[in-house]
Amino acid sequence: MITIPLINRTSDGTSAAEEEEALATIKLDDDQRRRRRLSEEVIIVMSDRKTRIRRRLSRSRRDGVADGGGAAMPHTGEDLMAVEPQLDSASGPHMPLIFRASRKDDDYARIRDESPVDQTLSWFARSRKNLKGDFSSICLLLFLYLLQGIPLGLIAAIPLILQDKHVSYKEQAVFSFAYWPFSMKLLWAPIVDSIYWKKLGRRKSWMVPCQYLIGIFMLVLSYQVPNILGSEQDHTPVNVFFLMSVFLPLNFLAATQDIAVDGWALTMLSRKNVGYASTCNAVGQTAGFFIGNVVFLTLESENFANKFIRSTPGKKGLVDLAGFVFFWGWVFIITTTLVLIFKKEVDHSQTPESKEENGEAGSGSEEDEMELGIFDTYLVLLKIFKLKPMFWMVVVLLTGKFAFAATDGINGLKLIEMGIPKDTLASLSVYLIPVQILLPWFIGKYTSGPRPLNVFLWAYPYRIFVTGVFAGLLFYTPSFRLDSGEYPFSLYALWVAAFCLYQIASYCMFVSMMAFNAQISDPKIGGTYMTLLNTLNNLGGNWPVTLVLSITDKLTWKNCIAKGTSAILHTCNTKEDADTCAAGGDVCEMHIDGYYLGVAICAAVGFLWYKLMFSKIKHFQKIPRKEWSVFKK
Repeated sequence: MITIPLINRTSDGTSAAEEEEALATIKLDDDQRRRRRLSEEVIIVMSDRKTRIRRRLSRSRRDGVADGGGAAMPHTGEDLMAVEPQLDSASGPHMPLIFRASRKDDDYARIRDESPVDQTLSWFARSRKNLKGDFSSICLLLFLYLLQGIPLGLIAAIPLILQDKHVSYKEQAVFSFAYWPFSMKLLWAPIVDSIYWKKLGRRKSWMVPCQYLIGIFMLVLSYQVPNILGSEQDHTPVNVFFLMSVFLPLNFLAATQDIAVDGWALTMLSRKNVGYASTCNAVGQTAGFFIGNVVFLTLESENFANKFIRSTPGKKGLVDLAGFVFFWGWVFIITTTLVLIFKKEVDHSQTPESKEENGEAGSGSEEDEMELGIFDTYLVLLKIFKLKPMFWMVVVLLTGKFAFAATDGINGLKLIEMGIPKDTLASLSVYLIPVQILLPWFIGKYTSGPRPLNVFLWAYPYRIFVTGVFAGLLFYTPSFRLDSGEYPFSLYALWVAAFCLYQIASYCMFVSMMAFNAQISDPKIGGTYMTLLNTLNNLGGNWPVTLVLSITDKLTWKNCIAKGTSAILHTCNTKEDADTCAAGGDVCEMHIDGYYLGVAICAAVGFLWYKLMFSKIKHFQKIPRKEWSVFKK
């Protein structure tokens, strides 16, 4: 018997199986449309988020006027080798693409066709096309930032020159006040950003007068150098207070010029190339600092000139401080005049295309950064200080670096005191450049998570330990000295290795703290918030160095030893007592070196600080982000 299966049919004659198949097809089409719509929404959201981030980065640099915008300026000779990078530029460094598009990629053809620049061109050709219209502006920015670095490099070179003239650490402390303006420019940055002469331009209203004054200061200084630095022939002493009185306003003018140029860079360049502003800052300022510090100290060195340049030895270097500042004073004046006449201040960032691309018509996003006026900015700063978690944050930023003050402020001066040429000491920083470039990349992997301060807590005791290594190496440095009075290459290699160890610790602390500051900063006032925290961080490094320098002489104990005996005649702690001892044919010997005592005191305070603040710093990372915000809604 043959069984015939029954087939259920609907009223329209279709089978149930056919109907189910049709419904499945419709459902599949709906799922595909839903996924396509979701994908389009994700692309729109990501594009909008990218736009908001780009706007926030540029505005934070304009409104907040980030502190420095480039590499941190070393405070002393030691800082030339153990400098913490100033990574607080709100716009961040302009980084090239690490991974290039490959022809083997599936989307290569689409990327090539959709890109505004032909991807088949060489890297050089694409760069030329990208920079079309902005190349001259980038060159101008590079030179303006280079000029800015010249006085900063000179200020960092002065302590090394003073140490060569055997000034006291107390006098070094007086000059250290000249470093402070760059760390405190947040106090007047809102004024620079808000008050200007419209006819001249918002940024040129401040940049032009500042650069003219810097040039005039340098020209006047060039004629007063013999009176300020003293003369061995006339037995005139160094006028350290007058020297500080000259370089303090010079640094103030350089800091103000930095604020103006930072703001001008955002409008001088087109929107697509505004990221190069921070590159110009970092490259130009570093180059200027190198010229004002390392190049100047090298050309000023009698040792270098006799060894590599002259056939007949002389008693001076190729240039002196007076000639160097005279030359750059005229460069400042001539450059400023040319900029005043030929460079108009035009906002190239606000083109119709860039407005449409960046959503300038108004996205209504809550994350857009607020436009703050001068009084609003100061009011917001006050509100930040009133936040509940901010009290202990301020304490940490202002006191955390005391543990390293003796090493940061005195180590380089002690090396010069032991006979290491100041130009050689300054040139050692060149060997640390690869470390300075690679370290932030490596550390960034560990500070990008929710608890970046764990790296800070790990690095803090390690950095204290390295200060002890510095003290030990410094103690044995004289034993390396050859009969000729010079030091072997092996000693310099040891010091470069020690400086690398120190840089690892200082970079870990700095980058981790900056990463945390970026996380807690209120997005609506990101530039102002970040710059305030960075200002506190910079001040936390300045005042301990000034304090330790001022007390080191009091911690030092010297005895006048009778010639040919071990009998102690009297103490010779002051310069007058030392001269009296030497005039009698006796020897003034170090009994207790205040540097080592200072390192020990700073380390002890540092370990105590670490024990007291460890739980506080850990707790910072557990505080909800809204508690750090000025505007809760």
